[in-house]
Amino acid sequence: METELRDDEIITEVLRGNKEKYALLMRRYNQRLYRISKGYISDEAEIEDVMQEAYIRGFQHLSKFENRSQFSTWITKILINECLQRLKKINKKALIETGEENSITMNVTDNQNPETNILGKELKRVLERNIESLPEKYKVVFLMREVEQMSIEETSLALELSIANVKIRLNRAKVMLRESLAELYPVKEAFEFNLVRCNRIAACVLSRI
Repeated sequence: METELRDDEIITEVLRGNKEKYALLMRRYNQRLYRISKGYISDEAEIEDVMQEAYIRGFQHLSKFENRSQFSTWITKILINECLQRLKKINKKALIETGEENSITMNVTDNQNPETNILGKELKRVLERNIESLPEKYKVVFLMREVEQMSIEETSLALELSIANVKIRLNRAKVMLRESLAELYPVKEAFEFNLVRCNRIAACVLSRI
């Protein structure tokens, strides 16, 4: 089955000219890239744009990917660079519009689909709000390690931080969130990227490559 192909096997097919196979990689890592993007950007439309740009940049440089690291780590680093570039544009635009050097405040949107368990939905929303309130450097590490459950080694490589630094930032994030709050809802279920949006990302990228 195609979904059981390894990343390197998919990449080989894409490099042979079967670009549609690239959608398999996008569907495989959309959830991860979305959650990591949330560590930098709050606007949902901006996040989807950043994800598309990261995938396109990855496709354009796929021939230079030499399997010296995992594809997941490689595309994550590309995404982080895209997020940082987008933040510069957002901050610059905000300064022009306001004339003030105020930091961008993250706005929590509440546009999730109704869920059967209203209490669970509210607890999840409270947890997400508290995660979003973390300073960026702690939030990104927390999302990678606790929400996306990336290994400490891969997190270290993606962020170009020492393992010790990753541990310090993660511990600090947990203290700031308070462990009792984090236990209200399983963190791995936070910031879900639904199938409709997954399909949209894949379709938009394939139309541009």
